[in-house]
This record gives sequence, structure tokens and C-alpha cells, in this order.
Amino acid sequence: MTKTPNNKMYESFSVFCPCDQLDNLDLLKEEDVLIDWTQPIYLNFTHASIMERIEEFYSEIGTLEKLTGDVFVQSGTWEEESTEMEFVDDAEMLQLTPEHVSTIYELYPANHMECVEVFEKLLERLPCYGIFSQSGELAAWMVQSYYGAMFSMQTKPDYRRKGYGLFLAKYLSNIVKDRGYIPFVVIRPGNDASTGLYTKLGFKKHFKTVRAILHPHGMANDHQGGGEAS
Repeated sequence: MTKTPNNKMYESFSVFCPCDQLDNLDLLKEEDVLIDWTQPIYLNFTHASIMERIEEFYSEIGTLEKLTGDVFVQSGTWEEESTEMEFVDDAEMLQLTPEHVSTIYELYPANHMECVEVFEKLLERLPCYGIFSQSGELAAWMVQSYYGAMFSMQTKPDYRRKGYGLFLAKYLSNIVKDRGYIPFVVIRPGNDASTGLYTKLGFKKHFKTVRAILHPHGMANDHQGGGEAS
């Protein structure tokens, strides 16, 4: 379980179930100790097939606000190139620090589903890197989450088409592997640029995942556990 934007520890969870045993998800309907379906809930990254089964019975309880993504895992082979590169205009790559959290969180596409404290902890404990311009402005960044997840790769508009994204993806992928994990990312449908970038690095699509805010009927969105939708 993880925190949500309202900092409530136990309103967020994920569901794991073998895809050939989805009938076992019927047990969730009767669960009344760990889950209170009458309250707002944030469902973290969950296999799309599992989410479909949950949505079947939850439709009588409330509505779901969903974000989908495709999970790409670095399982293919690719010709590894040196991560050494000479940045344009004397840019440099540095480990991110907590002072950069506000910039990263503000531009994170799903920040209404994640609390800022999550980013603070990640930047404090895990490899997270940014590329900084000659003036010291944070131009591009990428964050490692727990296990092999890599996410929140962003490049500010003024610094795009300089190869920063590809460099960060290569660099962090190698670090993740050195830490004993298999790198993977979640790419939103239609993001052809990211799909092309990670395909070059040997990432292959494995399955679809969903994040969802569960809104009980009769409860306003601004009271939802996942935070107010934007």
C-alpha cells in the first residue's frame, strides 16, 4: 500500500492474481476488513484484465477514473553504446536532490494520483538523475522507482531534440541492472516517441496496466482518496 495525494496510507492498494485464475477475484466483493468499498480508493498499477473484473462489480458501487499504460520490459538485445556524451552548451548530468521535487511533481502527468512525498522519498533513496543547462536550469530528468521501474522521464520544451531522453534512459537502465533489477517502464497509449525510444533499447511490451481512482456514488470528487481529478 502507498500514500495518495491526501496522505492516507490505507486508501491505496494493488491487486495481483494469475490471469488464468481471475475467478478468485470474486473474493474481493466480500472483503470487508482490508477494503471498504464504500470509501474512496486509489487502485495502483494493476493488470488490465484484473481491473476489468473489478469494474464489473464496482459499477454498482461507484465509478472509476482510469489511466492506462503499456508495460515495457527490457528483455530484448540491443547494441549498447557508451553513455559518455558531450552535451550541447556545456550541460551536465547530476543526481537529483529533494530541492528538485516541486519541478518534477508539477510536470508529472498523473500528479493527481500520487502524493509529492513519494517523489521526495524516491529522490532521497534511489538513483534519480537530471540534465542541467549551463545556467543551472533542470532541463530533463528521470526517476527510478522501487524494483526496476523507471518513470517520470520529462524534457522541458526548450530542451527537446537534444538526445537528453535517450541518454537518461540508457544511463538509468544500466544503473537499474547493476542494482540487480530488470528495467521496465509504463508508456501511455499513443506516446509513439517513448515507444520508439525504449524499443531501441531492447524494451518489449508485455501487458497493459491500469491506475484508477474509485469514486463511490454520492461522494464528490474532491473527497476522493486519489485527490481531485484535473
